[in-house]
Amino acid sequence: MNYYIIISGLIFLAAVFGYINVRFFKLPTTIGLMLITILYTFGVLGLSFFDDTLLLAEAELIRQIDFETVLMDYMLSFLLFAGALHTNFQELKAQRWPIIAFATIGVVVSTFLIGTSTFYLMQLLGLQIDYIYCLLFGAIISPTDPIAVLGILKKANAPKKLEIKIVGESLFNDGVGVVLFLTLFAIASTRGEAINPMEIAKLFGLEVFGGLLLGLFLGWGTFKLLKSIDDFSIEVIITLAAVMVGTVIAHELHVSAPLAMVAAGLLIGHDRVRGSAMSETTELYVDKFWELIDILLNAVLFVLIGMEMLILTYEVSYLLAGLIAIPIILACRYASLWLPVKVFEKKLDFVPHTTKIMTWGGLRGGISIALALSLSPEMNREMFLVMTYIVVVFSILVQGLTIEKVINRCLPKG
Repeated sequence: MNYYIIISGLIFLAAVFGYINVRFFKLPTTIGLMLITILYTFGVLGLSFFDDTLLLAEAELIRQIDFETVLMDYMLSFLLFAGALHTNFQELKAQRWPIIAFATIGVVVSTFLIGTSTFYLMQLLGLQIDYIYCLLFGAIISPTDPIAVLGILKKANAPKKLEIKIVGESLFNDGVGVVLFLTLFAIASTRGEAINPMEIAKLFGLEVFGGLLLGLFLGWGTFKLLKSIDDFSIEVIITLAAVMVGTVIAHELHVSAPLAMVAAGLLIGHDRVRGSAMSETTELYVDKFWELIDILLNAVLFVLIGMEMLILTYEVSYLLAGLIAIPIILACRYASLWLPVKVFEKKLDFVPHTTKIMTWGGLRGGISIALALSLSPEMNREMFLVMTYIVVVFSILVQGLTIEKVINRCLPKG
């Protein structure tokens, strides 16, 4: 099956499910598409008891799609650039220190808390899993997903001060989370060999700071090009080229492409850059183009997430571990946020119950699934993949549908 047929099929399903959601369910796009895709997947599984032709055809289609590569190497750069482009830089700058703390210290603390808790959970379930593999699961599930967060918070009526913290954290912590995962993956892959802490620190530093520097360079270069001409069609193409070429350069230099795209998007989206480099017409077309890219890729991504359920390995112990992991992960996220919130809440004007709301609003999505898919079989890939799916589905459907109610309950009216 060629790529054109695969892409056509995914976009067709995204269009059909999107229509059903808008016409009947009227849910936020992210939630609606995932819910409808899951219902469709269950329907295919139910039909397979009578005729498994459709199940086998769709399972074969999904197996031909390398979800990890498609998301991490291609889609993620576009989605993060689009999200950063539409994020208010001044508001983000005002909250930069807590956001940095959430995206770095918070992710590291959460990874070790979840990893340690998972290690003991596995022992209670009679499963002997190496501690380093449990830490890998912690790194997989700790980053919140900017794609899911941005899509759902738009309709949750969160106060701007709170929204910018959650959005800012999600834009940066996935890049940090991916780097942390790669670092732990390198350690897990060299079992029995000497581990050089300096090499690990060098890898982490190169990925994070190299990615940010590359992103700033790309953003500055794009700004200069946009400023030198006034032709909205070419300027839109320049922004697209910046993302595509920038991603290739990041992979070649072995720096974080997600962080590079966030930095580039924030710089190009800065009000001063917009005002001096883009005409009103160019600004309108650039925004609308990237908004459309964001909507299209989001739709395809969450259809893919739902359909990947067709090829999971379902065992009772895996399902039980995933269900028990949900409250553990929420408790660990709360604990990882508590200290940064306490440190900054007096210096910055935090809304009441920020920790509770950020805990419930920290949604997981495609990035966690992509990382879980990259595990090797000896790292208990099938079990952690099922656990990750359960957490992601709960996160999108339950937390996503109720975050507005949580915000309204925690914050005083008026």
